[in-house]
Amino acid sequence: MSITIDLSGQRALVTGARRGIGRAIAEELARAGADIIGVSAHLETEGSAVGAAVTALGRSFEGYSVDFSDREAVARFAGTITERPIDILVNAAGDISRSPAAEHPLSEWDRILEIDLSSQFVLTQQVGAQMLQRGSGRIVFIASLLSFQGGITVPGYAAAKSGIAGLTRALANEWTASGVTVNAIAPGYIATDNTTALRDDPQRSRDILARIPAGRWGEAADIAGAAVFLASPAAAYVSGTILAVDGGWLGR
Repeated sequence: MSITIDLSGQRALVTGARRGIGRAIAEELARAGADIIGVSAHLETEGSAVGAAVTALGRSFEGYSVDFSDREAVARFAGTITERPIDILVNAAGDISRSPAAEHPLSEWDRILEIDLSSQFVLTQQVGAQMLQRGSGRIVFIASLLSFQGGITVPGYAAAKSGIAGLTRALANEWTASGVTVNAIAPGYIATDNTTALRDDPQRSRDILARIPAGRWGEAADIAGAAVFLASPAAAYVSGTILAVDGGWLGR
């Protein structure tokens, strides 16, 4: 069987699309032929950089601003957007909060769990229900190396990303037989806003780079190719997988 990755005629909903990994995935899905609905807490509804990049590739773009720390706002958005078929859902919205566990504010714990886990489920539940009715769909979460490891001074983020790994498997168990695959990508150390503090710390940066067999920080584009694969017919028999894209980190 010959498989070409062509997503023409498909509509992809990408959260966290304003910058970083989400933006790179939105652009790469558009390059593969998909029309894009981009969502982010501060995404401009008109004139966004990601929107310009997608339309320059010949695909349509719709932008929405949704605060993922507000569960009701996410639910309202989900109810509106599922009036049209969504073929691909990429959950790339997320945030991180750094402080020692013994001092970690409970308000930050709650906020990170809401953005990085609970609201992901709220949106996926509604989009997934639509996919199940249609009998097809691709869902991709963005997990983390901290879906496998504990990290340092990021207890809420580690808990949320561990939850994303479990949620991915749970939904795959229920939905794959109905034609809806559910997978996650676990990025390694990627040069995005979330890792600025690590890259600005000379000792931490050296320690991290010393352990990465690839010898470099990852780029958002490194994650985008994996997302396109998981969203495509090439991954029709892949479900419930947490795909590490980490330059070899977990192999050490």
